[in-house]
Amino acid sequence: MLESNIALSELAMQAREELRSNFGVASTLAAAAPGRVNLIGEHIDYCDGFVLPLAIERYIVIAARPNDSTVARIGATGLNPIELDLSDRQEIGEPKWSNYLRGVIQGFMELNYAIPGFDAFIVSSVPLGAGLSSSAALECCFATLLEGLVDTVLPTQEKALLAQKSEHDFACVPCGIMDQFASTFGVKDQLILIDCHSGEPEMVPFSDPSLSIMVANTNVSHDLSDGGYGARRKDTEDGLTLIGKESWRDVTMNEVYAEREEMGDRIFRRSRHVVTEITRTIEAVEAFKKGDFSNIGTLMAGSHRSLRDDFEVSCDELDLMVGLAKEIGFEGGVLGARMTGGGFGGSTVTLCRTADVEKIAAQMHQRYQAQTGITPLLFATRPAAGAHLL
Repeated sequence: MLESNIALSELAMQAREELRSNFGVASTLAAAAPGRVNLIGEHIDYCDGFVLPLAIERYIVIAARPNDSTVARIGATGLNPIELDLSDRQEIGEPKWSNYLRGVIQGFMELNYAIPGFDAFIVSSVPLGAGLSSSAALECCFATLLEGLVDTVLPTQEKALLAQKSEHDFACVPCGIMDQFASTFGVKDQLILIDCHSGEPEMVPFSDPSLSIMVANTNVSHDLSDGGYGARRKDTEDGLTLIGKESWRDVTMNEVYAEREEMGDRIFRRSRHVVTEITRTIEAVEAFKKGDFSNIGTLMAGSHRSLRDDFEVSCDELDLMVGLAKEIGFEGGVLGARMTGGGFGGSTVTLCRTADVEKIAAQMHQRYQAQTGITPLLFATRPAAGAHLL
């Protein structure tokens, strides 16, 4: 039960057709940006850690045409169209999804770009609420579209940070840099090691055709603006304050244990996750660089346990999906599995042998559905290209 990815060209055609159908105009430009999945390094992008995501072959595409006004008319599949006034400062408003766009517009305004009025339509193959950064893909796609409309090309890092600021200020989600960096810096057949302290990305080859990355969407939704994400972030900030260091990169587990009594159980466990996850990510990167995958499964399993027990962002459905992959095991083609994304639902990521991916997906789909009554969505992906104009 492995779902095929829609070709980017087909998605672009769909966006252009929807623009014509909904607004009666032909597209003059289109932008695309991918979702992302993170192989390892979760909830440490806002802790100066290392993360190892990749852009996936699932995209948001926006087709557009200037309309000789100061208003943006924007439609999206299954949603009522919105109108945004481009002549004035953007403020948080309704509907909720429009805030991802409002924040990006405001970011361009603060860079002194005058955005012309336009009509646009948004289509997506990135599952919503699946921990695959559909929000970052939307922000980065929209920022890329605005680049085309104002005839500029922002430095990639500047565009990613503009999109991140939009999510902070307008969607009220205090996310780290990983999602927007993965969506903008993505390169075909390359993982992206992001040093979240320096803000520098490094490409890590993932060119071996015998390996595949399978994403399993549990179809249990989550909402990161409901406080769970922000509470975890505050816990890590409180832990660092108690340790008395400037950055988590300078913290050892001995220093965490030294403050255990002062921290209390919850802050201690959050802190333990941060320090151990940074170490696991560094070890995983070395394994990928050397082509030695013998320890990857152990590292991914350790990451999932830490997210489940110390950070408490997993759920029964995520644990089940990871458990099903573990049952199939190395003999069945699974090298490792873990939850991915912010948690509270969403997806798992499984590193597996390409020759076995169809069989693995069929088993996980059948067993998950039988035990939960929920139909999951499973797809395989290679690392894909980041945000760009089509």
